[in-house]
Order: sequence, then C-alpha cells, then structure tokens
Amino acid sequence: MYTQSLYKILENHIKPKVLKRNNKYKKWEYGYNIEHDVVVISKTGEVGEVYEIQGLKIALPKEKNIQKFKSDRFEYIPLPKELKRIKTIFDWEEYPLDFKETWYDYIDQEFSRREEGFWFYNNNKPIYITGTQYMYLQWSKIDVGKPDFRESNRLFFIFWEACKADTRCYGMCYLKNRRSGFSFMASGETVNLATLNSDSRYGILSKSGPDAKTMFTDKVVPISVNYPFFFKPIQDGMDRPKTELAYRVPATKLTRRKLISNESSTELQGLDTTIDWKNTGDNSYDGEKLKLLVHDESGKWERPNNILNNWRVTKTCLRLGSRIIGKCMMGSTCNALDKGGDNFKKLYYDSDVTKRNANGQTRSGLYSLFIPMEWNYEGYINSYGIPVFDTPTDLVKGPHGLPITQGVINYWQNEVDGLKDDQDALNEFYRQFPRTEEHAFRDEAKSSLFNLTKIYEQIDWNADLKHSSVVTQGNFQWMGGVKDTSVIFVPQNNGRFFVSWIPPQRLQNNVIQKLGKKYPGNDNLGAFGCDSYDISGTVDKRGSKGALHGLTKFSMEDVPPNHFFLEYIARPQTAEIFFEDVLMACVFYGMPILAENNKPRLLYHFKRRGYRGYAMNRPDKIYNKLSVTEREIGGIPNSSEDIKQAHAAAIESYIETYVGLRGDNTYGDVYFQRTLNDWARFDINNRTTHDASISSGLAIMACNKNKYRPIPQIIRQNYDLGIKKFDNSGLLSKIID
Repeated sequence: MYTQSLYKILENHIKPKVLKRNNKYKKWEYGYNIEHDVVVISKTGEVGEVYEIQGLKIALPKEKNIQKFKSDRFEYIPLPKELKRIKTIFDWEEYPLDFKETWYDYIDQEFSRREEGFWFYNNNKPIYITGTQYMYLQWSKIDVGKPDFRESNRLFFIFWEACKADTRCYGMCYLKNRRSGFSFMASGETVNLATLNSDSRYGILSKSGPDAKTMFTDKVVPISVNYPFFFKPIQDGMDRPKTELAYRVPATKLTRRKLISNESSTELQGLDTTIDWKNTGDNSYDGEKLKLLVHDESGKWERPNNILNNWRVTKTCLRLGSRIIGKCMMGSTCNALDKGGDNFKKLYYDSDVTKRNANGQTRSGLYSLFIPMEWNYEGYINSYGIPVFDTPTDLVKGPHGLPITQGVINYWQNEVDGLKDDQDALNEFYRQFPRTEEHAFRDEAKSSLFNLTKIYEQIDWNADLKHSSVVTQGNFQWMGGVKDTSVIFVPQNNGRFFVSWIPPQRLQNNVIQKLGKKYPGNDNLGAFGCDSYDISGTVDKRGSKGALHGLTKFSMEDVPPNHFFLEYIARPQTAEIFFEDVLMACVFYGMPILAENNKPRLLYHFKRRGYRGYAMNRPDKIYNKLSVTEREIGGIPNSSEDIKQAHAAAIESYIETYVGLRGDNTYGDVYFQRTLNDWARFDINNRTTHDASISSGLAIMACNKNKYRPIPQIIRQNYDLGIKKFDNSGLLSKIID
C-alpha cells in the first residue's frame, strides 16, 4: 500500500496553550514566525493546523465559515445573471443604488475569499484553499474551461502562499511533471496579483521568446478578460494585447457611457501596473523592478542561454538592498543534463529550505518543491480531486464520471516495465513523469562515460528495495575516546558514514604489529579508496568534499565479495576530523587504503600516527621506482593521463560486471545512491567535483592491484660459442650459416 511522504501534519508544533491564547486575541501575523519556526499564511490572526511540506513548516488559518456544496466537493458558482451584463465599473455606476445594495455583500464576500482563502467540505472533510487557488478555480478560464480542484494543486498553492509570506524567500523553484497545470496556475496568479497592486510590473520568461509570448497571449490575457467587472481594473490599449497588458491611468479624462450630455465628466484612476514578456536571455529584465517574475520551463534553457546566469540577474529585480519586494514563481520539468537540465538541477538543490545561510536564506534564495507524478496524473484523480494511488477495491470515478480501475502506481510501473529495453525512452519517461527527484534529473544514456543503463537499473532496484533498510548511517569512535585503541561504529542519524556491511567481531580492529609498525590484518579481504583534501575551509565554503569508499575482494572468509560496503562523502569543519574519520574506518575494518598523494596531509597523518603500513604504495610501480616521497608516505598521483585512464577503466569494468542486472538475473548490491549518481555524471575531463567517483575508483584499483603491477621486460641476447652446424647430406658436409 502506498504511503505518501509529500506532506505531514505536525501535531502540537505550537503548544496548545500558546495557540489558544494567540487565537483568542488574534495575534498571529502573516509571515515568518521566528519563535515557532513556522510561516503563517493566515490573514485572520488565527491559525489551525501546521503542515510541513518539503521541510517548510506552514501554519494554516483556523477553520471558519466552511461552505457545504450539494455535491460534497468544490463547485464553480457562475456569476449571477444580473451581474453578467455588467462588463466594466462604468456600467456598474449607472445602476440605481438599490440594485447595488443587493449585490454589495456578494462582492464583498468574493473579495474576502480572495484575501483570506476559502473553506469547504470535500468528501465530508473540511478543506482549506488559499485565496490564490480560489481565484484560479472560481474565476480563471483555462484550455478545458474551468479547472478542477486537485489536492496536489492545493498543496502547491499553500506552499506558494508561504513563499509569498516569508520575507526571507524570493519565491519557489518547482520541479514538476508534465501536464501538471503550472503554466495556467502561474498565469492565474500573475493576473490575480496584477489586478490588486498598483505601480507594479509583472514579467514572464520561458525557454524561448515565442513560448513566453504564447503563455502571455493564450493564458494570461484570457484569464484577465474573463475576470468579473468588480475584479477587473481599468485596462489600457487593446482588449487582447500581444506584448503588454496594462492597467494604467488613462491619458485623458473619460466619461461614463450613457451619461447625460450636460453631466460633468469624472476623472478615472488606474493601477499603473503592467504584465509583459521578454525574449529568453541571460540579461532579460536586467535593471528592472518586478513584483512577480514567472519563470516557465526554466529546466529547458539550452545553450547559449543559462538559467543560473539569468537568475543571478533577475534576482536583483526582486529586491531593494536587503529587502525582498518581489517574488519568483519558477517551475519546469527537466531536460537532459547537457540540454539545460544540469543548471536547473543546481538551482533546484540550491533552493533546499533545510540548508540556509546565516541570513536564513537558501543559497539561491528560492524554496524548492517537488510533487511526485502520482499526485497529479490525469485519469487517476477521483471526483474529489484526490489521487488514486492504489488499485481500488470498490468503484471509484474520476471528475468526469469515468471509472478508475487501477492505481496510478501500478499504471506507472507498467509503463516503466514496457520501456526497460529502451533506456533513452525510459529516462525520458522518468523525466516527464518522475516519482522521485532522481527520476526528474535522469540523463540520456548516450551522454555518460559509463554504462548508464546498468547504473540506472541499480538505482531503480535500490529504490524498490528501499535501500535505507540495508544501509546504516553513523560514525566511528575510538573506544572510550582513547586514540589508537579499538574502534567502534555508532549508528547516528546525522552520521557521516554509510555502511552496508559490518565485519564479524573476530575481524574487527585486526591490526598486525611488525617491527613497531602497524599493518592491516584484513588486507586479503578488501581495501579503501580515498579522495582527500588538505585545506579545512574555502572562501566560498563550497570546496570539494572528502570521499572514502570501502570495497571487498573475493575471499574464503564470511565476507560478501566485490561489494562496496562503505560510503563517506562529507567535509567536516576541519581537515583533521576528516583524517581521523578515515583512519578509524581503516582500523575498524583492518584494510589498507589507496589515497591520492597530490594532497599528502592525510598520508602524513597516517605516518605520524604509526599507520604507514595501512597506506598502499602505487600499484603501477615497483618499490625501487618510487620517488622519495612515495616511499615515505605511499599513495598514488591521480593526475597523470595513464592513471586517469586506468582509474576510469576500473570503474567501467566494475559497473559492467557488478552493477544493475547481472548475467545470473540478479541485481548488484551497490546500495549507495550518491555514488551511483556520481558515476552517471562522471566527466573524465572535469573530475574535480566527482569526489565519489575518484575514491570508489581508487578502491577498485586497490582491490585489483595485481592488474597494474609492471611486468619486467626480459631481453635475450645471442652468444657465439664457436659451435657450427653442418649439413651432412650428399658426399661432403657443409657448414650451415
């Protein structure tokens, strides 16, 4: 049975007494509440449930005036026919006062719902939607008419409202699936905000200028045109403009229609607000002040355009000094990595709300949101807007009355199984309809140095296996805190090590003493590879991480053969902590390590502590050919072209043999997703950022060191001993030359 993890309701996140007291006096203010670490999206002074969506805690309004529709679901309520004839505020002013008095309450109610949001019963359960979503459902027109209520969109709009309320946030970076309705929702929000705010500018960008224009003309303008008169400001220019929608102060005085000729004209006031679009480029909207920037299809900006460069420019359009005055609504599916996807991926992960700087902001300033495809896949949403995850046992109908006979998870898996023999088509399907972030950022198989098919087979197998159950996170510690004794492994939720195999007690801390030096006692069972670093900190705090991988060999011991059992990819506060982490892992497993000696501090740390015997010498040279430094500390210079090629070939060979679906129809046991993803992205010409690939490749080389041992060349010389050969055929013998 499917268990959703998109959001959760936090019980007692705010103490009940505090909640009750503040609700009584309506003290909750719209925005970020630092005391309770929650973003309040209520505008009534009262809050109810607290949602956590992708790490962001959001306090919803308290239940109030819950609407009950006859169908027990959200219903579009048409504009009363008496008001349909009124097209503009001019027409409204012509009606008698008693007519206006009849409809003032109705109009005020619509404005309140727009401002505060709306409560209604959905399948007998009270549901809250934001004012933005109410405007989208009630007053927006999309390509199929009126949009349906969907639970996924409700969570989207709640998250977006929190982005607007949070003064630390520049907006959202939404990783979506295809046909999720983002373009229409963003267009609806653009019109909603533009018709509320004066002296503002709203911009639209897409993967190309024509796409931005299409969004403007086919989505934004029709939504604006179909607003009722009481929401529609004075519009300047054409009814259906092509480049700019302006709600401006008219240049001259206008008179109401059907006014008596001798009645004085009335000066009208407009918003002086515009909505427009720009051609795609790194400097689009440079130097302009924006209230809202809609970034559609931002994961599809291909060269020479770069979404990262554009965001660095447009981010300044949304602030004055340190004060954020505008928001960005960014959303997209993701192209292949070399077609714009890589830049969007960096931007998305830089928007993680759980990783903030000292100012409380994410690295990008945006908040990332990913809604899996099962929440929003057409044909698998019931009449109440709730996704049908599992195959129903009773009759379930969709919003248009059609029966839903299977769950969306089964449907998706059937599609995946049908594409298993076409990896590029499968990866495209994953990108269009992702269930995980890894699916959304899948790359094309042809763009990887290694066999991407087998890597993704392993990634998918791990996901189905729920590999977290076979991987334990934790740290190594010296027994009793005394160094150079025994090492123990302590499981911790925030540990730096991930391990999938722990040796039996008799093999742990197997250290051999020889002539006062310490050597690993399990060097026949496996080895470590390490990509080290020497400097504790960098100026931008984004230096490469230290990486350590452990790999077993084939042996007669009770050890899983050819198995990556340890992954460490971290950058502790100081390099010394990293060195000690690596040393403790080697001691605990009793295995040697092959490390880069281009950054020698780790190897000197081993020597200084008496563990030089753990540091392997480079396997491609005999001892007499090693340099003085290599004899002193060991290690391998991972910079020469021969070593680079051998290193890449080692990973390639391992993947072909032990990763993904193997020849015996079983799957590999590489359970470390970060390592697999790093292999998928590995670039032999730009290895700096691939810490996991470097260390794992060195581990493979260490376990197969005999393959790299130089073969001495034997030179044979001929010596003349003065002995001749004769041909004795015939009457006389002849010397054979």
